[in-house]
Amino acid sequence: MLGELLQALVTLLSFEHLAYLLVGTTLGLMIGILPGLGGTAMLSLMLPFVFGKDPGPVLAMMVGLLAVNNTSDTFPAVLMGIPGSSSSQATIMDGFPLARRGEAARALGAAFSASLIGGLFGAFVLTLAIQFARPIILGVGFAEQLMLILLALTMVGMLTGASPLKGLATCGVGLLLGSIGDAPATGEYRLAFDSVYLSEGINIVIVGLAMFAVPEIVDVLRRHISISSTPELGSGTLRGFMETLQHKWLVLRCSALGAVLGALPGLGGPVTTWIAYGHLVQTTKDREMLGKGDIRGVIAPESSNNADNGGALVPALMFGIPGSGSMAIFLGGLILLGVEPGIGMMERHLDLTFVIIWSLAIANVLGTVTCLLLAKPIARLTIVPFATLAPYMIVIIYFAAYQATRSWYDLVTLFVLGVLGVYMKRFGWSPPALLIGFVLSNRLDASVYQSIQVYGMSFLERGGVQFMLALIAVSVFLAVRMKPHREALSAEGAHASVAKGPQAVFLGLLIACVAYAMYDMSELAFLSKVFPLSVAVITLALLAAIAIIFCGKRPNYALYDAEHAPASDRPVHSEFHVLGWMLALPAAIGLVGFILGVFVYIVAFLRIKAGSKWRWCVVGATGAVAVLSAFGHFMVLDYPRGLLQQLIEMPWPLD
Repeated sequence: MLGELLQALVTLLSFEHLAYLLVGTTLGLMIGILPGLGGTAMLSLMLPFVFGKDPGPVLAMMVGLLAVNNTSDTFPAVLMGIPGSSSSQATIMDGFPLARRGEAARALGAAFSASLIGGLFGAFVLTLAIQFARPIILGVGFAEQLMLILLALTMVGMLTGASPLKGLATCGVGLLLGSIGDAPATGEYRLAFDSVYLSEGINIVIVGLAMFAVPEIVDVLRRHISISSTPELGSGTLRGFMETLQHKWLVLRCSALGAVLGALPGLGGPVTTWIAYGHLVQTTKDREMLGKGDIRGVIAPESSNNADNGGALVPALMFGIPGSGSMAIFLGGLILLGVEPGIGMMERHLDLTFVIIWSLAIANVLGTVTCLLLAKPIARLTIVPFATLAPYMIVIIYFAAYQATRSWYDLVTLFVLGVLGVYMKRFGWSPPALLIGFVLSNRLDASVYQSIQVYGMSFLERGGVQFMLALIAVSVFLAVRMKPHREALSAEGAHASVAKGPQAVFLGLLIACVAYAMYDMSELAFLSKVFPLSVAVITLALLAAIAIIFCGKRPNYALYDAEHAPASDRPVHSEFHVLGWMLALPAAIGLVGFILGVFVYIVAFLRIKAGSKWRWCVVGATGAVAVLSAFGHFMVLDYPRGLLQQLIEMPWPLD
């Protein structure tokens, strides 16, 4: 044991290992900033080059990339309201409002310091787990995982603001949206409309962008202002770092949640961060500012998402069980290097195991220091007029959506769900609730089937299940005691006052969609329909209750009338105007392909919407397509082709 520890320490401190670790960390930071791509894609591209190589340097690069992907994805989440990855979705809840208030540097400082502590905690947990975690992990079966998912769903009520009924109904819609595709029990297709694209379900990247990025872009563009309403960046990153230390117990609790949940296959990533956020809401008395720019709403999810990496490596290294897509790729890399993950790795390659653990800790430190140094200068993007940034952000989210399955339908799905997200925000429905339902849908569906098949109804007699049921009961009790705040997350914000008619139309469309889902699944086999049909019935009942209450109320107006609002907050354009610009990009791509379409779109947007001079429009568009072309070439990425490419053979990069 001592010999392996010394060998691991020598390898870790060698110049070659640290250099490769730095390269991997830098790549991870760069990839994390780009929404939708993520570390999984980069790890996949590395696999062809690792065969036959020395395990030390290659592992250093892979661990460096893996460790910090959940750190740099905070930049787009806080600054633009765009989730850099699925793990940064909960950070948007309070991070983006802080940026709009002129405190982006403070939010980033808190986020990165919390990520650092969470990452180090995850590495510490992984070190201890080599000796102690095996019996715990083996004791967590399908039934306990089912209860964990139900616990996460009970926390949805904490995120629904003034209307628990709307939040629960929206969660039901998310569960139905997540059930699109093949049923885990029988393989029958549900709500696929005979479409090959929908037969595999909708990608979480698209849903996350549609629920968070598109509504925020539309909101800020309507008012024609900067992301931040003040020209100051606040007191900067140091204040955020100190606030993380002030909330040290919150950081430790959420880091522990991240490490534990990350060790359970299928329950890491976005589920972990939402549970951490729900834990914050449940255990906090002064929650009025949550969802509107509370620094604790940044610290909690960021503490958990980096600790998740350390937890996820526990089953991956000890048992060869990947808990996520990125862990599956990482295990594939180990096998190509001639290292078989599992108990044998603990016996024959213990030095490499410790190298991986300690590299994870060092990479977190390197990544956090880099991001803290860049936080304040990058935060200055929030005071740039939004119309200047908007075309690039719109290009980024369509680029991210297309990388989901590299189908034209990705772009269409993003726009359709984006419209849904815009009006959900406008009418006071909860986008986080829909996203949580979507994320948990497949896991809940599969866990119900697996628990019944493996244990029958006796699964309720398991000690772990009874413990989780007690936690769920406590969660519900706290939810009932929580006093709703009228001005919470469901508020419509700076939009114009909303009359009853548009809200009634939106509610009617939701009811019609859920009713159709019930009809579509009625002919399926029992095991295929039991989960989504049950969800649809409950959701329809909730929507009916909302409709009854809604019919007896006066028109629901926003927090204040737009006519008496400050001039800077008055909407300048309608949603239809901004959504038209959102639709213009896929239309341009459909005609002339991605590269030419992006060039034409950025030039037109900067000239017409931002009022920039022609030469700057051309320079800005040229820079964007140059970056996209180089990125596509080196990352071997496909871009959507247009009608022009179908008719004429075009040279690179216009092909």
